[in-house]
Amino acid sequence: MPDRFQVYLIKPTRYDDEGYPLQWWRSLIPNNSLACMAAIVEDAFERGVLGDVPHDLHIIDEINTRVAVKDIVRSIQRQGGRCFIGLVGVQSNQFPRALDLAREFRAAGLPTCIGGFHVSGCLSMLKQLPPEFDEMAKLGISIFAGEAEDARIDQVLIDAYNGALQPVYNYLKDTPNIAGAPVPHLPIEQVKRNFAKYGSFDLGRGCPFECTFCTIINVQGRKSRFRTPDDLEAIVRANAAQGISRFFLTDDNFARNKNWRAFTDRLIALKNEGLPVRLVIQVDVLAHRVPGFVEQCHEAGCDQIFIGLENINADNLEASKKRQNRVEDYRAMILAWKQYPVVITCGYIIGFPNDTYQSILNDIAIIKEELAIDTLYMNYLTPLPGSEDHKRMYEAGEWMDPDLSKYDLNHRVTRHPRMTDEEWDRAYRDAYASFYSWEHMERVLKRLVALGSNKRLTTLNRLMAYREAVRMEGVAKLESGWIRIRRRRQRRPDLPIESVYTFYPRHLRHVARSLAVQMHTWWRLRRMLRAIMKDPARLDYSDRAIEPVEGLGEELHLLSDTRSTPIADKRRAEAKAQPAAA
Repeated sequence: MPDRFQVYLIKPTRYDDEGYPLQWWRSLIPNNSLACMAAIVEDAFERGVLGDVPHDLHIIDEINTRVAVKDIVRSIQRQGGRCFIGLVGVQSNQFPRALDLAREFRAAGLPTCIGGFHVSGCLSMLKQLPPEFDEMAKLGISIFAGEAEDARIDQVLIDAYNGALQPVYNYLKDTPNIAGAPVPHLPIEQVKRNFAKYGSFDLGRGCPFECTFCTIINVQGRKSRFRTPDDLEAIVRANAAQGISRFFLTDDNFARNKNWRAFTDRLIALKNEGLPVRLVIQVDVLAHRVPGFVEQCHEAGCDQIFIGLENINADNLEASKKRQNRVEDYRAMILAWKQYPVVITCGYIIGFPNDTYQSILNDIAIIKEELAIDTLYMNYLTPLPGSEDHKRMYEAGEWMDPDLSKYDLNHRVTRHPRMTDEEWDRAYRDAYASFYSWEHMERVLKRLVALGSNKRLTTLNRLMAYREAVRMEGVAKLESGWIRIRRRRQRRPDLPIESVYTFYPRHLRHVARSLAVQMHTWWRLRRMLRAIMKDPARLDYSDRAIEPVEGLGEELHLLSDTRSTPIADKRRAEAKAQPAAA
């Protein structure tokens, strides 16, 4: 039997607060970086990059699969010893775990490379690289910065086969064309490890905006690049053959994809052919102003919408260069989507410089009253490596938490100019508790029934997941899952291994309690929904959030309740002057 070249593409997870890899029996979101890299590597072999060398491709998402390094090493040795270990799509919070895995693989002499947003972001923004880059160089861990399309993976595979990976493969200054590139694809065995059997793909990369907290513009660039409608059809058909029809579209802003109409037209045509899909998409707050966009998205199967609301303080938005977000448009924007049965999740950032504990709670109260948002995804303002915020703080020597595992948007990693550490943490917790109170969740359910939405169970499930992921597991909903897995010996190397008598009883108690609380929340929401459905007056329910927007004066009620700030006052004056000018 000839030697077989072994390729392992591993998406590392992050360490939790107790030093264990964050893992689930079933996770929620499939990883698009893994899907892209799997397709790119397989395409390279099909093009004969290594000739007729026999090979095996292994795909591992650590958030739902154990990475058994010793077993992998033994398997590679049995197949002749030639291999490539790629730690792909590594974000900053996953980097410590990725580096620990890479150390183990390098100790066995295996060619190992780390790619993703952390290494790419640091290389793109920092003149003086952090110490971990020196350690990677000393250990012989290779770095891949940028994107791997346009056959850039070819040289990496050739070098790995020859046991001579280069220290750095840097493609940050040359973003690739992705039209006609290998389409993201994961085997059904991997997709089934996700709770709701979602696939994922992207149709565009790059972003024209300048948000200072964002890493995308500095890693994927500000020039937008797109796949083609034929690429989209290939993705849908390949997944349909595996029984997959639900997808998470990872584009940061589908509304800025110049081909959005061609894409939605193709999806509508596929639906008429008998291949309907359901999509989760991300858009900006101005997407509803694009003629026909909302209607086309609904017809194409987009039934879950993620909107980067970010904040309702105009000065905060201006300071972060999020100038495209105009607070006075928010109600009209939400109601434009709510013409159709969609579930709306908004991203919201807590800890902008103008925030205080009380202002944050006041803003959440306004959102609850005035915006028909179904779920709110709250994050700490975080200087992610690769962002302008991080570059400024790093070069100024400002304090940032040295533990990269906390850079998940769910932990406070900096100081705030107007709040103590305790106040900022309390504001985050209390904001979550306020939005996901029983009273407000009942209001969310009443609104969806009054609007005639058929997304009742989807909304119920999302409310439960968002509420309990933070409360019970201490993680954001998008990195949560079903039934937490901890492995006693897979603990962070700088922490002691717990005894079996301590570890297993504590872990089992936690799992049992977490499941019990989640089920209790689900059943309570279910009873709440049933009671609403039995109410003869359920369709008569109304509140300010779902009342039609009749004009600018009506829309400005939200602004009138927020504190006076220079930018907000300026926008109020502009809005009041607009009817006279018209």
